[in-house]
Amino acid sequence: MTDSSDARLRRQLRDELTSSHAHVTFEHAFRGVPRELRAARPDGQPHTLWALLEHLRIALWDILEFSRGPEHVSPKWPDGYWPAGDAPPDDAAWEESLRRFAADLAAFCALIDDPGRDLFAPFPWGDGQTLLREALVIVDHNGYHLGQVVTLRQLLGCWPPG
Repeated sequence: MTDSSDARLRRQLRDELTSSHAHVTFEHAFRGVPRELRAARPDGQPHTLWALLEHLRIALWDILEFSRGPEHVSPKWPDGYWPAGDAPPDDAAWEESLRRFAADLAAFCALIDDPGRDLFAPFPWGDGQTLLREALVIVDHNGYHLGQVVTLRQLLGCWPPG
């Protein structure tokens, strides 16, 4: 891959991770969620907005740390990827989860932007995973669960954000 192709691919990955194309951004999906609806679960729905927020945050953090190096130990599947309860302990926990997701996404984008990191080279500590693969997993995972967030907000009557 030429330098210009590599740079274009990195820009495209960053754009897919942070911008709105075929789906809403993380920021838009969670903008203005009323406090009283963060733990609401309409009939037939498997998750609350809090559970989805925390799941997205935990999964992103896990992928980021795995991509950084071999010292990381992933949470136990599947319980370690979901919060213990349906409700945030308080407003600060909700805000902290939003903040940490944004910080971890920025940190992952910094890995993508680093020309010293080969997007196609398998991590020595994995089972063939590459930085490119991990970026695509994040795009796919976020898109899937952000769709659930939008559906849940529609069912709760708080979509679109005010």
